[in-house]
Amino acid sequence: MKYPSKKNQAEWEAWRQESIVNYAYLVRYIASRFAMRLPSSVLFDELMSAGSLGLIDAVDKFDPGRHVSLETYARYRIKGAILDELRNMDTYSRSMRKKIQDISRAAKTIEDEKGRPADDDEISEVLGVDLETYQKMLTDIHGAAVLSLDDFIKTKRNDVSSHTRFQAGLRGDENPEEDFYRAELKSVLVKAIKKLTEKEQIVISLYYYDELTLKEIGEVLSLTESRICQIHTAVLVKLHVGLDSYGK
Repeated sequence: MKYPSKKNQAEWEAWRQESIVNYAYLVRYIASRFAMRLPSSVLFDELMSAGSLGLIDAVDKFDPGRHVSLETYARYRIKGAILDELRNMDTYSRSMRKKIQDISRAAKTIEDEKGRPADDDEISEVLGVDLETYQKMLTDIHGAAVLSLDDFIKTKRNDVSSHTRFQAGLRGDENPEEDFYRAELKSVLVKAIKKLTEKEQIVISLYYYDELTLKEIGEVLSLTESRICQIHTAVLVKLHVGLDSYGK
């Protein structure tokens, strides 16, 4: 159905209802992909509810003169709505936040001294723990709450309602009005990611760009899901160091 003028209320309402029905499948698909990465404590119905609101928001705000297609815009809004809902659920304990801060500081200390990203052995040494303990810390951090690269990205405006996302910065799905900020973010991300090891870059690409689950990435790299979980968490902490100045 062709996008009607909002001046014709009856036609626009008909288009609106038809569009919501036609793209409702995206909500279940995207929510399912999120669910595969999340602990069982996160209810699927909550993801569906948030995604549905994102779809409705996309349809209501869609402007064919500015957005590539309704499907692309709807995918972006659905993902954003689910991520926002997950952030609202995210309640790291003080001890968990301290672990993240300690690892971040250790990684930055090593990077400043050696001029390259820190490896696991070096970080564990600075923390004063053995490698096994450090890897367990990474597993605990990942399992404690929803951990996403989005949580480490600040926008220039420090706007909590901003829809700047890592996927958007990497793939270019962002709302056109954010082009300037997206281009800047993409440049910062590219520089930070280039400093990672080849394996770490593969994990980030498969997880965020190709949207594989940690289990699927493990199968690709012939590693256990728990090991991929640790690599993913360590990468986010390292990127946090590289992105820390963004937005300041």
